[in-house]
Amino acid sequence: MTKPNLQQFYIAEEQSIYLLNHHDATKLRNWLNLCQDQLSQLGYHRIAYVGKGAYGFAFAATTPIGEQHVFKFSRITLPEHVQDRLEEEGFMLEQVNHPLVPSFLGYFKIGKQRILSMRRAIGVDLEQYSIANGPLPPNEVLAIAHQMSEILIKLRQLDKVIIHGDIKPSNIVFDHASQTIGLIDWGSSVYAQVDQHGQFYSSNVMELMSGDLQHSNARLGDVYFIGDEQLNGALSSVRFDEQGLAGTLYALASGQSCRFGSRVIPATSLGLPKEFALTLQNMLSDDIKLRQQAGDYFINNMKFMKNIVTPAPHSLDLTPQLPVWQHQLNNDELESVVYTSRRSFLKEEAHLNDFDDIDDVQLDNYYKNFLQGMGENAKAFLAAVSRLGKYPVVGGLAIHWHDDGLYIDSNLNLYNNELRQSFISAVNNMVTLARAIDRQGIFKACFFNAKQTKHIARDSDSDAYIPPPSMQLNYDIHDRPLISDESRLHSYFEDEKDPDEQLDLPDEMLETLAQMNLIHHTGCIIFESLANDLKIHNYLSLLDAEKESLFDSLITKLISQVPLIKGTGVSGFMKFPYKDSKFFEYQQQQPTLFMPINPKSSK
Repeated sequence: MTKPNLQQFYIAEEQSIYLLNHHDATKLRNWLNLCQDQLSQLGYHRIAYVGKGAYGFAFAATTPIGEQHVFKFSRITLPEHVQDRLEEEGFMLEQVNHPLVPSFLGYFKIGKQRILSMRRAIGVDLEQYSIANGPLPPNEVLAIAHQMSEILIKLRQLDKVIIHGDIKPSNIVFDHASQTIGLIDWGSSVYAQVDQHGQFYSSNVMELMSGDLQHSNARLGDVYFIGDEQLNGALSSVRFDEQGLAGTLYALASGQSCRFGSRVIPATSLGLPKEFALTLQNMLSDDIKLRQQAGDYFINNMKFMKNIVTPAPHSLDLTPQLPVWQHQLNNDELESVVYTSRRSFLKEEAHLNDFDDIDDVQLDNYYKNFLQGMGENAKAFLAAVSRLGKYPVVGGLAIHWHDDGLYIDSNLNLYNNELRQSFISAVNNMVTLARAIDRQGIFKACFFNAKQTKHIARDSDSDAYIPPPSMQLNYDIHDRPLISDESRLHSYFEDEKDPDEQLDLPDEMLETLAQMNLIHHTGCIIFESLANDLKIHNYLSLLDAEKESLFDSLITKLISQVPLIKGTGVSGFMKFPYKDSKFFEYQQQQPTLFMPINPKSSK
């Protein structure tokens, strides 16, 4: 198999700090505290950690006179030439003088530490905004589209044309009050090699002769949003940012976290103005000529389309296609993580026969790159499941594809009532995308709270994992009526062994799990055994309060059997409250739905 260029398209899938082992988590916390201390010593206050990327961490801070600044600290564990990318980012940003682009302030090098400083954009990034609000209304999509088109036009007018290279929702900050944006994170920006017609920008013969015009200077971009030309290593073109913006606008309008769903949920089905929807859908077309024509139309006409009158925004009122249970948090904030059988799904859908030869860590860190061999629908489906994990949710999914359609078992528990409609939109998108996948098989996903994950350390892989005496798995109690028909009770063991599991649990633990299985409850237990760290991911909810004592004793017994675990890998078990499969017929595409010509009309 030809392996993708992982270096060029590295997209870090960072783990929650609660999933790191104690040593790594402590080291990370200490380092974050050190960064904040350095800013505090420089006179900044209200310092807040705001995010991380492949090359560093970002903090926001307020100056003594009240200005909002952002600081990007390089990861000092990276090679120096990689850390130097921070200086290059500052150099490119300094050349972009636009009111919608937070300005460059300075670059500093303190020992091995590189620090980039810039003004802070007002608002929240559009990925967070989308998670909070679901699909954005047409007026906001048009406002964002117009302002972004103005930035792209400005970049084309510079003496040396610049490409941002990584346009996506999380790199656009949106202020709801003023409806204005700020384009951030210029770490992927480069000088354009060719214009929208594919012609070299330089007209100087000597520059053309001396320049390397056979190789792309393009840097990484998020493969969930970049277009085919950038993904396939074409010479850097202004088309790159058109494509990134098209994917971004589509994701925001549809309530997704990628561009891949446009075949199943086309832009023409989202209730957008007809002219804009057709332009956007054509920008996402497989036909390069059509998408370039649409890109030209977008750049030339967005200043007119921004004036389209749209209906007044209204709250979503969606009916969930799968049950969504609402709860309030009893204690700490919940940090959801999704564990899925995506590896086997990727293996089947991408037809990678020697997939198992790729080392697991590499796959976990870079799995987005292996989407390249998959169909667009399958990519969109995986991204839709991942999006569910961005909400405060615990529970699980089991999707079975059969000849006559698909059957979905689910237990989705949302712990924030304000996010209910947005979450329902994400669930419905996931179901819609699953209905368009033509395959046979099963896909499972477990959602658990990373803050509940238990860690047990050992010095070497020849030692046993010894849990501390106080270790116990927490569980909620929700007393529900007992089901007289036992055939309706879901079992830990009935959804087939997950093909991604490499860890065989000892018979004693399987026997304890079998006893727990007889008690009416729901949740998941996942054992992840690494060389020096055992993680027990869990979410458990007892549904028969009379069995609390027995349930508690079985959990205690299960923990006591942990030292029997041999080897490394993952083994997980999921249980639904009861069998209540929802059936869906296959459907390849959502029907067309444009915004009414008369925005005040109800039709």
